[in-house]
Amino acid sequence: MEEIVKTMDQAVKSMANREGKYLTFSLVGEEYGIGILKVREIIGMMIITSVPQTPGYVKGVINLRGKVIPVIDLRLKFGMESTAYTERTCIVVVEIKGGDSKIQMGIVVDSVSEVLNIKPGEIEDTPTFGARMDTDYILGMAKMAGGVKILLDIDRVLSDRDFHDVASAA
Repeated sequence: MEEIVKTMDQAVKSMANREGKYLTFSLVGEEYGIGILKVREIIGMMIITSVPQTPGYVKGVINLRGKVIPVIDLRLKFGMESTAYTERTCIVVVEIKGGDSKIQMGIVVDSVSEVLNIKPGEIEDTPTFGARMDTDYILGMAKMAGGVKILLDIDRVLSDRDFHDVASAA
C-alpha cells in the first residue's frame, strides 16, 4: 500500500513540474512547446556564421549584442526535411544546461505561435512508441482545442555529446 501511495505522489509531482507557461512554435506544421522560463528572447533571422566541422544541424554562430551564440536548426536536429527560411522563420534564444554549466543557444523554428498556460489536466505522458525510440526529450503531450502540442525538455533535446559540440562552436 505504501508503495502505491509513493508512486501516486511521484506521478502528481511529475504532473506539477510540467504545468506552466510554454512558448509554442511550429516545425513542419506541427506545434511544439518549450517552458517559458528557458526562453531568453525571440529574434528574427539574421546572418549566421557557419563553423566548420560541426554536425549538420549546427547552423553556426550569431553575434547577439556582442555575445557569440551557437545556433541549431531544430528541423535538422529532429531529422526533418530542410526548407528555405521565410519571413516567419525565427531564432528562439534559450538557456540550456549540460552537466554543470549553462549556455545560451539559438534554435531555428519555422514560426513562433503564442505563449500558453498549460494546466496539469491538459498534459499526458508521452506515448510508448517502442523500445528503440528515444523520447526522453519530450516532457509530455498537451491536449489543446486545436490538437496536440509536443512539450519539449530543451535541456534534453541535445545529448551531452551534442552539447559539447555546440558549446565548442561558440
